[in-house]
Amino acid sequence: MSEYRHEYKYICSEQQLALIQNNIKGLMECDAHAGEDCQYRIRSLYFDDYCDSCMKDNINGNDPREKFRLRIYDHNLSYIRLELKRKERGKTKKTACVIDEALCRRILAGQPLAADAVDAPVYRKFCLWQQTRLLVPKVIVEYERVPYIYRDGNVRVTLDRNISSGSMITQFLDADIVTRPVMPLGQHVLEVKFDELIPDFLYTAVQLEKLRQTAYSKYYLCRKYSLAGGNRV
Repeated sequence: MSEYRHEYKYICSEQQLALIQNNIKGLMECDAHAGEDCQYRIRSLYFDDYCDSCMKDNINGNDPREKFRLRIYDHNLSYIRLELKRKERGKTKKTACVIDEALCRRILAGQPLAADAVDAPVYRKFCLWQQTRLLVPKVIVEYERVPYIYRDGNVRVTLDRNISSGSMITQFLDADIVTRPVMPLGQHVLEVKFDELIPDFLYTAVQLEKLRQTAYSKYYLCRKYSLAGGNRV
C-alpha cells in the first residue's frame, strides 16, 4: 500500500466490539489473510532514536511524522515485513518490503546493514536512518486482530484485542515471549481505515458516533506503559 488514507482509532469495551462485529460481519468480508476464525496475531517491533523523536512527534501531534517497525503475523518467520508509517495532514501512508529472517536477526542484533541487501526504497531509508538518526528497537507490541474489509472505498475495520507490550527485544522472533497488557481491563481498540469516504450504512453499523476516538498509537501506549514502570495506562 502506498496511497494516503484516512485512519481513525477508537477505544472500545469488549461489549462494544462484540456488538460491532455482529453488525458488520454480514456487510463486510473477512480479510483473506485471516484464519477460519477471522483472526490473526500481530507482533510488531518499533524503532526510535535515542531522543525518542517518534514518540515525541506522536505526543505533540507533529505533522508530518514517521516511524519504522518490523511486523510478523501468527509467528510466520517466512513473511517478515519492514514498514514505514507516515502521517501527514490527517492521513496515513504505509510503505513496506519483505525481509528474510537472517536480515531481521542482523537488525535485532544492531549489526551493520548492507544498503543493497533488499531492493526497496523503504529498506534503504531504514539503513540511512539507522546510520544518521541511530535508530534502535524500543518496544514490542502484540495483539489479536479481527480484520474486515469492504472493497468499495477500500474500507477496512479491524478489532484489536489484548494489546500487550514487551521489552525483551531479542525475543522478537521467539514463538513465545513475555508481554504485559497495557490497556485497562476490558478495553480494546477499533481501527477504521478508508480512502475517501466510508459508506453511510457502514458508519451506522460501526456506530462511530458513540465511540471515543483516540489520537495515540499503539506504539505510544506501549512506550508510555514501559516508561511508567509497568503500570497500565
